Amino acid sequence: MKLYKKLGVIGAAAIVSFSSAVWAAPKFINVLTGGTSGIYYPLGVALSQLYGNNIDGAKTSVQATKASVENLNLLQANRGELGFALGDSVSAAWKGDEEAGFKKPLDKLRLIASVYPNYIQIVANKDSNIKSLADLKGKRVSVGAPKSGTELNARAIFAAAGLSYEDLGKVEFLPYAESVELIKNRQLDATLQSSGLGMAAYRDLASTMPVNFVPIPKDVIERIGNAAFQPGVIPAGTYDGQDADVDTIAIQNMLVTNSGVSDDVAYQMTKLIFENLDYLRNAHAAAKAISLDKATQSPIPLHPGAERYYKEVGALK
Repeated sequence: MKLYKKLGVIGAAAIVSFSSAVWAAPKFINVLTGGTSGIYYPLGVALSQLYGNNIDGAKTSVQATKASVENLNLLQANRGELGFALGDSVSAAWKGDEEAGFKKPLDKLRLIASVYPNYIQIVANKDSNIKSLADLKGKRVSVGAPKSGTELNARAIFAAAGLSYEDLGKVEFLPYAESVELIKNRQLDATLQSSGLGMAAYRDLASTMPVNFVPIPKDVIERIGNAAFQPGVIPAGTYDGQDADVDTIAIQNMLVTNSGVSDDVAYQMTKLIFENLDYLRNAHAAAKAISLDKATQSPIPLHPGAERYYKEVGALK
């Protein structure tokens, strides 16, 4: 009987010890971003710091990636807990659009928040005399990293404008910083990139040499036929020498997680975003557009933890 009691005490102690170990288990939060010269990266760093400082036991990291498509595939494979992605890429991932880079439907994806819009920004060396989409024919153009969200955007826009990659003089598949360096070195005429306004690489380019920003007319947007593509404007003065508004396309960015992330962690990740908007705006001005009004708009389901937060604050009924 005494032995039984001792074993019982030992067993109870073991259970308590095991429970404590589980309770103390670190919460890994790997934030998937994009190239270091874009906007995903500084915002991702800010979120990582926010979570590391405010979520008990959180072990955070930031991973620079090729952005949307890679991030969504990594989330599906449980190799990240939060990732930035363009809305059209999220929709394609949920459907399993193989041409867009998704071999099957990514059914583990869950929304944390729809955040701020990206703008398609086509910039050209002024000397190349590129003032319209048609002027890109025969020119050297970079269209973003291969099969990135930006490159998917480029394909859709060119097709709607009656262009193809074959119409261009040369096509480079490079992200922001590399594209800008080639334009500076006169090895590239223009680049199309999808980013928030005031992107660092474009600010650097516009302050270095005269450039043109190429408009995307509303009739081209209509021909794309995708609700994720909405008319947008790059306001005058966003970049040096840009003295007029430029019509373009706006596509909502989303913060996506996966179904394996616990409800509690997803709740805290969501809450910390909206309770620290000033902090995120200090990381990049693009965060000024983050609001509860559009936060739940998405082609994929909300994570239950995020849904709990939105119901608490009245953004969802």
